[in-house]
Amino acid sequence: MDFRLTDDQIALQTGLRELLEGRFGPERLRAAVAGAGSGADDDGLPLWSELSDAGLFSLRKPERSGQREGGLGLGLAEAVLAFEEVGRALVPGPLVATELATVHASLPPHRAAGLCRRQPAGRGPLLVERLPALAVLLLPDTLTGEVRSLSPSALRARGRRGVDPLTPLWEVQGPVPDGEPLPGVDAGRLWAEGTLLTAALQVGLAGRAVATAVGYAKQREQFGQPIGAFQAVQHLCADMLARTEPARAAVRAAAVGADAGVPTAELSVEIAGAKLLADQAAVRGARDCLQVHGGMGFTWEADVHLLLKRAWVYEGSFARTPESAEVLAEGLSVAGLGHGAGHGVGHL
Repeated sequence: MDFRLTDDQIALQTGLRELLEGRFGPERLRAAVAGAGSGADDDGLPLWSELSDAGLFSLRKPERSGQREGGLGLGLAEAVLAFEEVGRALVPGPLVATELATVHASLPPHRAAGLCRRQPAGRGPLLVERLPALAVLLLPDTLTGEVRSLSPSALRARGRRGVDPLTPLWEVQGPVPDGEPLPGVDAGRLWAEGTLLTAALQVGLAGRAVATAVGYAKQREQFGQPIGAFQAVQHLCADMLARTEPARAAVRAAAVGADAGVPTAELSVEIAGAKLLADQAAVRGARDCLQVHGGMGFTWEADVHLLLKRAWVYEGSFARTPESAEVLAEGLSVAGLGHGAGHGVGHL
């Protein structure tokens, strides 16, 4: 497999980064946070129309889909590049669920979707992000392999405070209706793709943490010189980069494997490893970025806390650390360390 980016992929990533920098820079990010904190338009989705028009949610949708509006017909390799940029910009909203619903459930453009995996009773409350703003809710059951769709209006829920000011949550009260089945959609594959796209968001966030820490270390002076001249700060920044790059490679390799037709069972192992690396790069990177900023990093005025809070949200989205670790360990034990070392996660 060729893991180098093509000219078209580079153009896609560059164009999306320029769009995000121009439309969702620091000022608009802060305005969104201020609006959420004041209770004004808590269910708003910043930049949603722009991202829909840019084709973020329909990158993988076939160019022609019956009588419905078509997409760009690209693959997961292009989708993870795009989601990496969105994660870097800290754009809020149910981005991954909407992409999955657009591709697999023919969700119309400009509509948001949510996703919740059915779990046995007693596993804790069912939380849904931005429930009032959703057009549809996907309910994958990875035990049966079935995916159902449900109208959010069929749920009784109450607002619940979340760790990220731009990720409002609703806790579902009472039983969840069965909904309508989505024929031809495999829950395991849907969950794996969602986990990979979430890992791509984490990689973008980790990259922003590195850039933010390095930028601050260059301009903040102490004892008559930039703090970046001190070895301790240099080591922090170097460690952040050393965690981010393997995570980026793992995410992109898993996406290329998915497009090449790697079976879902093997792909799940690749994605589990990628998610573990991406979560670690994002969460630890945000913490180290805060450390580089010192006392200033703990203040509401600095954006560092937004990085850490969003990293926590993505860490708990789709496959969490215990699940990913279990899938990875089981896959390595089945394949054997010698065999697995030459493919995907083992190699990385």
